[in-house]
Amino acid sequence: MSAPRATIGNVPLNFTAIDFETANSSPASACSVGLVKVRAGRVVDRASWFIRPPLGHDAFLEWNTRIHGIVASDVLHAKSWEQQYPDIVAFAEGDVLVAHNARFDMGVIAGGCSATGIDIAEHHSMCSLQVARKTYTLDSYRLPVAAMAAGFEGFQHHDAAADAEACAAIVVHAAGRHGVETVEALGAATRVTIAPVRARAEKPRTAAQPRLSNRPMIFAD
Repeated sequence: MSAPRATIGNVPLNFTAIDFETANSSPASACSVGLVKVRAGRVVDRASWFIRPPLGHDAFLEWNTRIHGIVASDVLHAKSWEQQYPDIVAFAEGDVLVAHNARFDMGVIAGGCSATGIDIAEHHSMCSLQVARKTYTLDSYRLPVAAMAAGFEGFQHHDAAADAEACAAIVVHAAGRHGVETVEALGAATRVTIAPVRARAEKPRTAAQPRLSNRPMIFAD
C-alpha cells in the first residue's frame, strides 16, 4: 500500500474519500477498498483492506487483475462484503463520500448490498472527476493527471488507498481554488451535485466465470 502523507492542504473541509477495486465487471465484485478521512483539510485517518466478493461475483478477470494486481488467492481468506460494509459505514461517520468517477464507486456499494441482501446505509457522494473538470483545464481528467494538477503525484495508481488519497487531494485543492470551505460549498461553486446513493432495484448479474478456489490463478501473457 502507499506510504502515508501528513497533509494534503489547509482548507477546513470534512469528508471521506473512497476507492474500490473490483474483480470483474460486476458492481458487486469489490475486492479491495481504500478510505481516507479528511478533517479540516487534513488527512487524519486511513484504512484499506481486501474484500472477498460474494459467490457468483467472485471471478477474477485477467483485465481487472492487470489493472490492480489483485488475484483470487489474495482475497480467499478476506472478510465478505456483508461482514465489512459496516466497517466502511463506521469509518465514514456520515461524511459525504468523495470518489473519482463516483458513479462507479457508489455503484459498487449499491451492488454489494443488493447482491448480499443487506440494507444500504444513508450515503451522499461527490465526484472528484466532475470537480476536476470544473476546476482545471487539462488534456485528461484521469486520476493521476487531475491529482498532479492538485500537486499530488507519485502515488501508486489502482492501489485503493493511494487512489482515495489522490481523490481527497483534488477536492481539497479545488476548494482552495474556488475559495470555499465545505464540500457543500464546493458543490455549489462547481455545480457538482452531492447526490444520495440509491439502492439497486434489482440484484446485479452474476459473473459468468468460475468462482474463487484455492488454486493459483494462471494467466496467459
